[in-house]
Amino acid sequence: MLTLNFLSVSLLLLVVPSVYAATYALSETVVGTDFYDAFTFENITDPTDGRVTYVTEATAIAENLTYATDDTFILRTDYTTVLSADGPGRNSVRIKSINQYTEHVAVFNIRHMPVGCATWPAVWETNEADWPDGGEIDILEGVNDVPPDTISLHTAADCTMSPNSDMTGTWVNYDCSAYDDDNEGCSVQVTDADSYSEDFNSVGGGWYAVERTEDFIKVWFWSRTSSAVPSDASTGASTVDTDDWDTPDAYFTNTSCDIAALFGENNIIINLTLCGDWAGADYPSTCPSTCVDYVNDDPSGFVDAYFDFASINVYLPS
Repeated sequence: MLTLNFLSVSLLLLVVPSVYAATYALSETVVGTDFYDAFTFENITDPTDGRVTYVTEATAIAENLTYATDDTFILRTDYTTVLSADGPGRNSVRIKSINQYTEHVAVFNIRHMPVGCATWPAVWETNEADWPDGGEIDILEGVNDVPPDTISLHTAADCTMSPNSDMTGTWVNYDCSAYDDDNEGCSVQVTDADSYSEDFNSVGGGWYAVERTEDFIKVWFWSRTSSAVPSDASTGASTVDTDDWDTPDAYFTNTSCDIAALFGENNIIINLTLCGDWAGADYPSTCPSTCVDYVNDDPSGFVDAYFDFASINVYLPS
């Protein structure tokens, strides 16, 4: 009898961790006006040296830089003002979730992303007060309207990645440390061109999802027209089972990186900056003028520089 009980418990111990790691229950749904309750507006100097002024919630609403309906949240930059060369940058928005997350799944349903020369949109997770020691996950990021999406991690020292075949994306860099390679981070490019820029918008956007555990971080992208998008992810189901999802676009493992130690409680951040350390440094010759002059002189170039969020669903281990 004692042997039977021991075997039974052993079998349960073998089964439970796998289920726990893949099955998550809906904890939070953010839709429309919920964004104003779930996020705070960061009226801060842009830490990436962009040609923007991040405004308060009151200013964002007054200038129509954010607005919401029952199923839509828009976040954008100003597209009407000609700037003085020695004055502040173009008004834009940066928001940070009130809640923080460790192990979780987050699904971002996005209809439109900012496009245009000088743009640098991002959807990411970090703890600004503990960066880079608390880690950073860049889920959606790119510059100057150039596809595809780049997914990356930025950490404290001693975190590297090894090539693996359990993802569809293409490795760009393996060193995640923010102290190396000018903070390039370990990064993966999504192979689907619809993952970023005008191509993304032309198909009505799509879904990004991130899964973070103590052992790995995975990121998926499915376009609006994809037949592979899981129904639990696309419908905002009460639970999701990531074991049933297809191969992720990016798969960061703990083989040479202590993910549990290097990632703490992180906020979700959504922002749109212009020029700055990446978009300004890699400003293409096909774009007008210089990056800063273009931002200053041509507000009409930013008419399409906006996010349209249908929803964000956050799931916790069940």
